[in-house]
Amino acid sequence: MNSQTDNQIKVSVVIPAYNVADHIGRTIESVLKQTRPADEIIVIDDGSNDNTAEAIRRYEPKVKLICQENGGASVARNTGINAATHEWVAFLDGDDEWLDECLEKQIGLLKQNPELVWTAANYIVCYCNDNRRRNWHEIEKGKQLLGGKEYFEDYFIAHTHGTNGWTGTMVIRKDVLEECGMFRPGQLMANDLDMWWRIAYSHPKMGYNSEPLAIYHSHVEGSITQKHRDPKILLDLIARHIKLATDCNQIDRFEPLVSSLVTLWIRGMLFKADKKNIRYLLKNYGYLLNPSFKILVTILMVFPRLTAFACRTISKVIRTFNLRKKTILR
Repeated sequence: MNSQTDNQIKVSVVIPAYNVADHIGRTIESVLKQTRPADEIIVIDDGSNDNTAEAIRRYEPKVKLICQENGGASVARNTGINAATHEWVAFLDGDDEWLDECLEKQIGLLKQNPELVWTAANYIVCYCNDNRRRNWHEIEKGKQLLGGKEYFEDYFIAHTHGTNGWTGTMVIRKDVLEECGMFRPGQLMANDLDMWWRIAYSHPKMGYNSEPLAIYHSHVEGSITQKHRDPKILLDLIARHIKLATDCNQIDRFEPLVSSLVTLWIRGMLFKADKKNIRYLLKNYGYLLNPSFKILVTILMVFPRLTAFACRTISKVIRTFNLRKKTILR
């Protein structure tokens, strides 16, 4: 039985780190400053070739350092999960940080909802190069989608609305991670999405704090999640999960999310004039997309470079004048 009182919820924090010597101190400090202390902090140096390991050692014995050959984010997180000695695992990458009440609020939510096996939260995105910050979504939006509850009934619906959480806010039962196969080593990009989707097939209900509890530092050079940016990885991920969802009779839950993500990815590809992958998405998943959206994208791809230039120019104007209206295609 999992009776979730505060003195029984023990959390191991898993932090994979790759070439983040300049940032890992900030990350560890944010965990050490928690109003509800972590029960264990495990940092995995994933074969860094800078001074990451030395920077981590300054915090021993408050943190446990594991050094390994470079294997990618999935392998590093799995190493941390296997080393974790407590029932719950929280994740944070080595270049990001928690706000002071992150663990306190996540554990508080789990105490109030003992049937949950995972929880996530809103977060702040820091565009490091531009010195800008914003909440991933408006706090009120999250509260409205929750409808007075502290959890979503279906993770896939939450994800479709952009309130799916982020790795740095996830707190998950260790046995659930093991049951669902852990992080997939071959998934070099979006390995977190791959994991959350596999959990959601059997555990659809997910806790959620609509207030930001962490800070994601975007575009940190050399970080563990910035090494692999090949769009083909995302395309393979969707194809594999359509099969998985079909095999476990969850395709009706999963397809609306596919539609949402493919639409989002096409929008991003328009900025890069990525005609090849846009055509691939339209060909393979066009049946899930809005017909008017498909027609518009097809027209825009007649002159892909001009479209990309226009998208980037509009985006720059919006940033410059701090405009909040969405100009991406709908």
